[in-house]
Amino acid sequence: MRTVVLLDWKKISVYSVVGLIWALSSGCSSKSLDTNVALESLRSVPDYQYVIGPGDSVNVFVWRNSEVSTSVTVRPDGKITTPLVEDLQASGKTPSQLARNIEEVLSTYIKEPSVTVVVSGFVGPYNQQVRVVGEAAQPQALAYREHMTLLDVMIAVGGLTEYAAGNKARLTRYVNGEEQTFVVRAADLTKDGDISANVYMLPGDVLIIPETWF
Repeated sequence: MRTVVLLDWKKISVYSVVGLIWALSSGCSSKSLDTNVALESLRSVPDYQYVIGPGDSVNVFVWRNSEVSTSVTVRPDGKITTPLVEDLQASGKTPSQLARNIEEVLSTYIKEPSVTVVVSGFVGPYNQQVRVVGEAAQPQALAYREHMTLLDVMIAVGGLTEYAAGNKARLTRYVNGEEQTFVVRAADLTKDGDISANVYMLPGDVLIIPETWF
């Protein structure tokens, strides 16, 4: 019996040391991301425009030319093929940019074509998706939406698991071309309703939710 108690204390002692090391290292490399910081980050991309990504559904309408109008899905290589237009790069372009590119190709066959591109089934390029990993109920990659917040993300992934250390969640993002990591209080937000813990997300953010030690 004494041996069992001794082993438990050793285990707790080891976990405590590891936890302390993690906390110290996290403190050195991470910052707390509050609403003001998040708002300032959002202002750095005020003119967000959705760009097409692999898996998006694209509807191509050519005015007065229904025979070359169609709906296609962007292939894994980021390209589409429509009537008279083969292997055209779509990923990374706005709908308007893609429409102008299609018009340029179609002008060889049609006089002054007028094209409109409408996107549905939004997925977006990988580098603009918001990824959630770790102790979320449904870890996944989400298509970024303008003014998306941490609360929106937590709703989309079904909240935290019972093993999540939500207030030690880390958000990794690029700020002025430099990768930075911030600590966010996902548990305070989702379990206590502390709206001050809500922050804006940006395209390409990665939210890592660790498992609690105990």
